[in-house]
Amino acid sequence: MSARSNRSTRTKIAPVSVQVCPVGPVVDIVFSRWATPILWTLNEYGRQRFVELERGIEGITPKVLTQRLRQLERDGLVVRTYYPEVPPRAEYEISELGRSLGPLFATLAEWSTANLDRIEQARIDYDEPAERPSAQHP
Repeated sequence: MSARSNRSTRTKIAPVSVQVCPVGPVVDIVFSRWATPILWTLNEYGRQRFVELERGIEGITPKVLTQRLRQLERDGLVVRTYYPEVPPRAEYEISELGRSLGPLFATLAEWSTANLDRIEQARIDYDEPAERPSAQHP
């Protein structure tokens, strides 16, 4: 088989920019396990040093915080300012692009306040065996 005919039978792959769900990439960037609390903290409390972020975000390890901050900086959502002092220090703040997520965070916080109790009740209702039909779910 020639190279030319081989190419014509290959399956075409859609470019990365073509997304089935346009929200998917945003969710992957902004709503990952640790990105959300970092962005929310910087949006709510302003510029923070690394140690302040580490203390303010319960359960995050220094390694993971470093990784997430670097990724958020790479994505343009966080700005790192380095001060070559003794000892050196760095501060992190949300960028203008990151600040544009503020209304989204506010809407999600409002939704959370209004609906988390309903979700908890739905889980309780679902988990109660006496209330569930005997048919098994697929």
